[in-house]
Order: sequence, then C-alpha cells, then structure tokens
Amino acid sequence: MGCCGSAEKKRDWTPLEDRSCTDVPWLVVFALFCFGMLCICGYPIATGGASRLISGYDSYGNTCGRNNTNTKIEGVPLSGKDMTENKFVFFLEPCNVDIINRKVKSIALCVSRCPATELTTYDDLKKFALNNGSYLCSYDIPFTKYTSHPDRLTKCPKLPVPASKAFPVFHRCIPVDVGCYAQFAQAFITFVSDNSVMRRVIAGVMASKEIIMGLCVLALVLSLIMMVIIRYISKVLVWILTILVIIGSIGGTGVLWWLYADSRNALNHNTLSVFGKEVASDNVKALLVYSIGATIFTVVLLLIMFFLRKRVALTISLFHVAGKVFISLPLLALQPFWTFLCLMLFWIYWITVLLFLGTAGTPVKNNSTNVVEYQMQGPLQYLVWYHAVGLIWISEFILAFQQMTISGAVVTYYFTRNKSQLPATPILSSMMRTIRYHLGTLAKGSFIITLVKIPRLILTYIHSQLQGKENACARCMLKACVCCLWCLEKCLAYLNQNAYTATAINSTSFCTSARDAFLILVENALRVATINTVGDFVLFLGKVLIVACTAFAGILSLNYQRDYTVWVLPLLIVCVFAFLVAHCFLSVFENVVDVLFLCFAVDAKYNDGSPGREFYMDKALMEYVEESKRMDRYKAGDGSGQEMKSMARGGTLA
Repeated sequence: MGCCGSAEKKRDWTPLEDRSCTDVPWLVVFALFCFGMLCICGYPIATGGASRLISGYDSYGNTCGRNNTNTKIEGVPLSGKDMTENKFVFFLEPCNVDIINRKVKSIALCVSRCPATELTTYDDLKKFALNNGSYLCSYDIPFTKYTSHPDRLTKCPKLPVPASKAFPVFHRCIPVDVGCYAQFAQAFITFVSDNSVMRRVIAGVMASKEIIMGLCVLALVLSLIMMVIIRYISKVLVWILTILVIIGSIGGTGVLWWLYADSRNALNHNTLSVFGKEVASDNVKALLVYSIGATIFTVVLLLIMFFLRKRVALTISLFHVAGKVFISLPLLALQPFWTFLCLMLFWIYWITVLLFLGTAGTPVKNNSTNVVEYQMQGPLQYLVWYHAVGLIWISEFILAFQQMTISGAVVTYYFTRNKSQLPATPILSSMMRTIRYHLGTLAKGSFIITLVKIPRLILTYIHSQLQGKENACARCMLKACVCCLWCLEKCLAYLNQNAYTATAINSTSFCTSARDAFLILVENALRVATINTVGDFVLFLGKVLIVACTAFAGILSLNYQRDYTVWVLPLLIVCVFAFLVAHCFLSVFENVVDVLFLCFAVDAKYNDGSPGREFYMDKALMEYVEESKRMDRYKAGDGSGQEMKSMARGGTLA
C-alpha cells in the first residue's frame, strides 16, 4: 500500500495492451470505510434515533406515535408514556428559536392533532381538547383545569397559539404564519410585506417563467454551438483572442502611464491646499506603482507569447481533435449531469444520516431546562467526524470516477487506429473497465485530495471565527496557510487527473501512473504551459461569451414584458444557469484536451511514423508534428549549407 516504489525500474508506455486490477489494497480500505459509513447509518436506526427524527419526540424522551412504557427514563416522571394516538409534536413556544444552536428552545409535547385555527384564550385550549381529544398543555395538567391551573403560564402554550399544519414527513406542528418567527426574520418579513419592489420582483419571476425556460434552453444551445465553433475555427479564434490580450495589455499599460504623467503634471502646476497636495501626491505614487506593475506584467506576457508562439498551433490542433472526439462520443457532454445526480443523491443520504445522528444516543436530562436531550457519549461522539470525512472522500471519489470515465473513453478513441472498430458504447465500456479494474486507484487519488482539503476547511473555519478579533498576525498566517493548501489541492487535482489518464493507458497503479504522467509533462513543460494558458483562457472567454449572449437575449425578451417592471431576478437566474451549463460543457472539453495532450505526448515520444511504429494521432496533430520536423530539418540544413559554403570557399582559396 506504499506510495511510489523506488526499486521499480523505468518502464515504457503500453497503450491498451493488457488490463489488470490496480491498487487493490486501497480498494479494500475504501470498501471498509464505506462499510463504516453504512454502520453509522445503521446505528441511529437500531437505537431509535431515526424513528425519533421521523416521528418526533417530546421534551421527556417519549417518541410520538409509539408505546414508550418500556423505555422510561430514570428521574423524568413524565417519560415512559403510551403515545400511540399522539403522533404529532407540538411546541409550546414554536417561535422561541435558538439561532446559534439551530433548535427550538421550547417544551415539546406529543399531541393527536395540531390546532388548525388560532387559539387566543385558555378557554379555547380547553374547547380544542374537548372537541378533538388533543391536549396542548403539559401531561400533568388535566384539560378541565386549563383555565385555572397556577402553572398554566409555563406549562401551557404561549397565547395566542398560532394555527399550525402538521409536516407530513417529520410529524411536527409547524405554524402557518411565518410572521411568528419575527425575532430572526423581522427584517425580511418587513421588507417583503412593506416593500413593493420585492413583490414586483417575485411577480416578475412568476410571469416570466416561460421566458426563463426558453433562455435556459438558449444557453444550452449556445454551449453546443460554442463547442462546434472551437472545433472548426479554433485557429482564428485563438489568434484573435491572443492578439486582443496583447493589445489590451499594451493599451492598459499606456493608459496608466498617461494618467501618471497627467496627474504629475497637474500636481506640479496647481494650487491646492496642503491636505489636497498630500492626497494628490499619494495618487501619483499609486499610479506610478500600478504603471510599473502593468509594465512588468506586459513585458512578461509579451515574452511568454513570443517563446510560446510556435506552440499555440498544438493547442489549436488539440481543440480541433477534441471537437472530433465529441462528435464520435456525444455522450461525453452528459457526464457532468450524471455526476451531479450521483452527488445529489449521496449528499441527500449524508444529510439524512447526519439528522439521524442528531437524535441518536443516550437520553440525558438537562437540569437547567428540565428537558431530555439525546447525546452521543464516549467514542460514539466521534461518529460525526467520521461521517464528515466520508462526505469529502466519497464526493471526491465520485468526481474521480467521472475523470477516469472521460479519460478511458478518450484514450480508447485515441489509441484505436481504425475508428470504425471503436466499442458500440465507448462511455459505458470505459465505466465498466473502471469499475472492474481501477476503483482502487480512484480511492487512493481521492484520498490524497481529502488529506489536503480537510486541513484547509478546518483552517478556513478557524479564520472565519477570528474575524473581527485583534490578533491580525494570526489571521494573516491562517489566510496564507489556506491559500497555500488551496494551491496544493489544485496542483494535486491536476496531477491526479493525468494519473487517471496514465492508468487508463497503461493499467498501472496510482503512484506509478502519477510518476509517469509527471515525467512526460515535465518533458513537455512549455507545451503544457501553452495549453493551460491559451486553452483555459479561450474556454473562459467562451463561458463569458455564452453568458453575455444569453443575458443580451434576456434583456431583449424581458424588456417587452409589460406585466411587471423589475426583471433583475429573472435575468440573474438565467445568467447563473447559463454559466453553469457553459461550465459543464466546456470543462469536459477542457478535460478532453488535457487527456488528448498526454496521449499525444506519449505517442510522439514512442513512435516516429516508421513501419511498426506508426503514429496513433489524428491528421491535424500529424500535420503539427510534420511541420515541427520540417522546421527542424530546415534549421539543420541551413547550418549544413553554411558550413559547406565555407568549406568550398576555403578549397578555392587553397
């Protein structure tokens, strides 16, 4: 289970030659961890925590809708009652909410029916109990004494009792009037009720639902069109964007220097007060710093563009081939949706189990409030931490499965010479191959990301808790640690993705694949830099263009709607959806480009086009390789020609 075996000799890449299971010990560890997650789910179910969450329980430990005579709690006289007929939880003060601890600070009782109308007097409580058989005061107060009992102020609900509706799943009596939660929502309620703008915005969303759906479909179509555009006019698009970036950088630097010169000239010739001159002098200094920084950035950018200009053609060729991959494997575009669905199902399961754990444990009487609370004590209290680690690890595993699926499908496409011999369902074949051979590799790679993400989340939480505190040095150090861990996480995620690609090619373990991928990327460092800068920039601008076009169409469409005047929220919803759709499509496109590059690098390193060592690459990439060889031969031939000319002149003189 060790990481990288130093004794293993250097090996060659063998695309798709044989398959074997990789990182089996890590698969066993991951399976045991998942079994532990299931045990955590089973613990609250076996101990009654799940039933208490679903059916609800009162402040004395009685589960509503069940006979509790066999579970009487020592020291709690009102526990151990038969609540078979009382299936709903009723709070004496439903609006007394503890926002910090996220719970209702009120006595809870099991009742047979929730009050459907507002009850304003104790006589109304008595009539409600007499007519419905539902007793809303404490169990030790007979309903006949609701109007005269000395403890009715503390053991009966606070008047007026709002009308409640039984929540169908968790059997709680929830007040219908949300205005009763005024202590934490007063500002919002006032804004909604008194501000006509909010009503117009909500009305605008409801009136424009058809337009919103149409614009969302437009965003989907634009994303598909953008992928086609990148495929067919990638050369023109990349060079146009590159030129625009260069012009923008030079123009921005020139404007900053002009502003600096103008401000300095104005400072030397005006008659300001002493305070005004100090402000103007600070502005001039700031402009000088900005101008120098912009100049350095522009020079570095121009140098990078100059040295990478010949390698931009590789990015263009990879974009062209990636477009062909999507034409041959159109279901690749649906991978983010399947992944999102799996993540949603897992997150719903995780939240449900977390709620189960909140009602599991041993009943403990709170002496300050005289109510029963369920708490996990001893080693069981660490189940929540185990459950939290499971959230990160399994989520990363699902994302890694998508990356491996994409890598496997693209690798199969690339290293199949005759494209007509591709599997009937390449995506499904890649999934099945991943499940059969490489789940251990995914478990190991996702665990490495988890090891970095957990400390980062902890430090982020600590940093948020220190906001407003006097120790500025500690806050800066924590923020620096968070940034470093974030950068490390992104680097590891990129390395993991290439390791999955290497595993899909060679069927090797995670560490061997990561080492092989790292070495091949280091050998092609300039090409990697070009693809990651030019390619990512082009795709980012593509996302911005899709959002801008959708927003423009939304403005034109919503402007002709006369049913409302405020359409900020509908347009915001459309823009967010457009960006998410564009991100889903173009991120998969970016992953495909990265996989294709690693395949191309391996192909170019181990094949030269000679018989028996033919290239696997597409014609567009072949043209790039041939052009590179032609340039190399030209340079070598030019040097040889100069040498021959010198030798000839020397022979003549002799």
